Amino acid sequence: MSTTVADHLLERLRAWGVEHVFGYPGDGINGILGAFSRAEDQPRFVQSRHEEMSAFEAVGYAKFSDRPGVCLATSGPGAIHVLNGLYDAKLDHVPVVAIVGQTNRTAIGGSYQQEVDLLTLFKDVASDYVQMVTVPEQLPNVLDRAMRIAITRRAPTAIIVPNDVQELAYVAPGHEFKMVPSSLDLSRSTVVPDDEALRRAAEVLNAGTRVAMLVGQGARGAEAEIAQVAEVLGAGVAKALLGKDVLSDELPWVTGAIGLLGTRPSYDLMMGCDTLLTVGSSFPYSQFLPPYDQARAVQIDLDATMVGMRYPYEVNLVGDAGATLRALLPLLRRQEDRSWRDEVTDTVRRWWQVVDAEADVAADPVNPMRIFSEFSRQAPEDAIVTSDSGSAADWYARQVRFRGAMRGSLSGTLASMGAAVPYAIGAKFAHPDRPAIAFEGDGAMQMNGLAELITIARYWRDWADPRLVVAVLHNNDLTQVTWELRAMGGTPKFVESQALPDVSYAGFAASLGLGAITVTAPEQLRDAWAEALAADRPFLLDVHCDPEVPPIPPHATFEQMKDLVSALAQGDVGRWQVIKEGIRTKAQELLPHRS
Repeated sequence: MSTTVADHLLERLRAWGVEHVFGYPGDGINGILGAFSRAEDQPRFVQSRHEEMSAFEAVGYAKFSDRPGVCLATSGPGAIHVLNGLYDAKLDHVPVVAIVGQTNRTAIGGSYQQEVDLLTLFKDVASDYVQMVTVPEQLPNVLDRAMRIAITRRAPTAIIVPNDVQELAYVAPGHEFKMVPSSLDLSRSTVVPDDEALRRAAEVLNAGTRVAMLVGQGARGAEAEIAQVAEVLGAGVAKALLGKDVLSDELPWVTGAIGLLGTRPSYDLMMGCDTLLTVGSSFPYSQFLPPYDQARAVQIDLDATMVGMRYPYEVNLVGDAGATLRALLPLLRRQEDRSWRDEVTDTVRRWWQVVDAEADVAADPVNPMRIFSEFSRQAPEDAIVTSDSGSAADWYARQVRFRGAMRGSLSGTLASMGAAVPYAIGAKFAHPDRPAIAFEGDGAMQMNGLAELITIARYWRDWADPRLVVAVLHNNDLTQVTWELRAMGGTPKFVESQALPDVSYAGFAASLGLGAITVTAPEQLRDAWAEALAADRPFLLDVHCDPEVPPIPPHATFEQMKDLVSALAQGDVGRWQVIKEGIRTKAQELLPHRS
């Protein structure tokens, strides 16, 4: 039996080490689906409930495996559906390869059923590489380039394969004019800046007396080098949201997240420093970095296109984070005056006391911060944590304390709703022996999380460790937008757009055979988390929490507070509860706390 183009496509994916393809079927990819059957499901086809979820699962897989994720979608609507997940990959710099079907070549250009100009559709999201395979001889080169570019540029790429091409007999490119042979090997190199650039960077850093460091996901794997540099310079270290798992929050000089969802110690670190060293981060909110005339700055990033942005850096080092820091260390002088480091650690110690106290503030019925702080006390040291956008991201950023080998991520730059559950599914296929936890708002749960519980129910018995806990913040409100209306627009809550229908998320999970608990009082949380984290199957915590607990950042501006007061004065339906909870919560920053 001859090998088809689709057969060779899967063979080539296997040669690249691809073990999972996240997808949803459709007649535009029937040839590829037939190849999966002939290949005895190698690589494994993982069926989501929607193509957008396939793309998010591929992103989650790539983020937590450090290997490219692959998703598969049919022509027309299926191809359109994967776009949101691919934009998530593009903005968070994640390697994902999308394979999509297309109508037969003979119908292209004829306004045929499900015909969409896919090259134009994917031109932006897969701007690094998008190509259509029109003859069998193209396939190896197109697929190899898509994989290689996705890996090296940390970006989504796309391959379009018309339905009739999938069924053609595969023919390898020949040794002749206008044929393009291809190969599989990809040897990675470690990039280090030259000696002169390192010397200039060291001069800037050695001149500082109050050094701050900012690390992002590009610094992952360089934990030891970051700790050494921070110790030599007496620096405090803040973390961009996508770099939350780069360093343990148990380190006394780690100030936590920075930015809109950040901590007070990170804000104070940036406002008080005289020197900034940024490693592996393109953190976009420059207002949370030091005032421009206050600090000299150095940046380290592997991507030369991302250096020199966000801040007037004096020296931009293009190189691998760990290798560059190792080369820089011998040139750095130890800062003998440790008063700045002592100030940072005192602020961090005090902050964690405040965080615990804020989580214990009474609410109606459960303070959402308590969900996250209680998890932090019981979190397995090898847990993989995902968070959705919205208010879940606020509490994930500030309340969850990473330690050990914990990993975590969310839709950082796109900030798309609905990513947490498919991220966790992707993580479980990447690491079936590790527990995964997804924090999800009820808006995102209704958007697509409920449907992906069906995916979890289908596959969980295949995982060595069956634990996947979904914690739902059940408050019947699209809380983040409600607070943005209040604090940024000075607009009271518009109930018709913000209120959600009440759903029993625990009931739905239980109907699928998953573990489930409904939590309606804060004293139930400790035992609920203990049961969920010890369960022999995936578990859902349906936590009824208070939508009026304010996610006010500890560095809220006067204008934001003025807009909030204005919104409440205009008759916001929750104004008295907001005022009460706001006073109780903010008071914890002023009260003394014991260690």
